[in-house]
Amino acid sequence: MPSKASQYYELCKPRVVMLIVFTAVVGMVLSVPGWPPLGALIFGTIGIGLAASSAAAINHLLDQRIDAVMARTRNRPLPSGQLQVGQVLTFALILCVISMTVLVVWVNTLTAVLTFLSLIGYAIIYTVWLKRATPQNIVIGGAAGAAPPVLGWTAVTGSIDPNALVLFLIIYVWTPPHFWALAIHRRHDYAAVDIPMLPVTHGPRFTRWHILFYTILLVLVTTMPYLTGMSDMLYLAGVTVLNLGFLWYAYRLLSDNDERLPMQTFGYSVIYLMVLFIFLLADHFLQMIMR
Repeated sequence: MPSKASQYYELCKPRVVMLIVFTAVVGMVLSVPGWPPLGALIFGTIGIGLAASSAAAINHLLDQRIDAVMARTRNRPLPSGQLQVGQVLTFALILCVISMTVLVVWVNTLTAVLTFLSLIGYAIIYTVWLKRATPQNIVIGGAAGAAPPVLGWTAVTGSIDPNALVLFLIIYVWTPPHFWALAIHRRHDYAAVDIPMLPVTHGPRFTRWHILFYTILLVLVTTMPYLTGMSDMLYLAGVTVLNLGFLWYAYRLLSDNDERLPMQTFGYSVIYLMVLFIFLLADHFLQMIMR
């Protein structure tokens, strides 16, 4: 049986949180021409990471009933009985309090407020209401998941900048095709627990078309850092290659009924976002060197 520490670690959804923290750090770095202040970088990262972990633990708590039914999630700490409700709730609240304290005391109040709103948006509004209310759940609820670059930006500057909102928009538009690919693969699990994901309510074919539409929109949105002058040719070249790959997967989803393809698309979408933000970073550092 896994140790208690590993069970609590699993509550934090570490792979998801690491991607959240990485995009927040990129927001911090891009917010200033040079290097961001070390204090804001360290404490902003800690605060945002702990808040994301708290939201993940609350998600485990609120989804324990459906997690027990779905094959992908039935071995999580709560449905498997490794942890109890009180333990998970206490853990989530402790993380939340520590994260807010760090952000208020060592970063700034705006970042703390926006981070708390994002936590509530994902852990409560999306998990409790949107997820069960509409097949557009991931579209509406995606705003909470798209917030990290804005949080990182405000952690350094104390204000919301239009370029930060461009980064927000990239993740917001990326979220539906990313998650719908997984939902196609897991549609029978979602149907079994009455979660109205798009492939359940409208069918896989309809969802595949929507993945293509959103991927085309994503191609347009991801050119905005170049068009606004935030990034230069290195980013544009890199994101063009990434977009061609995403379009290829979206097209294949429509033309190929291979049951493995949705998960392959999902896997590519994770790599896509991570590498896109790496290109943003690399382009920023190249501009610093050339100044």
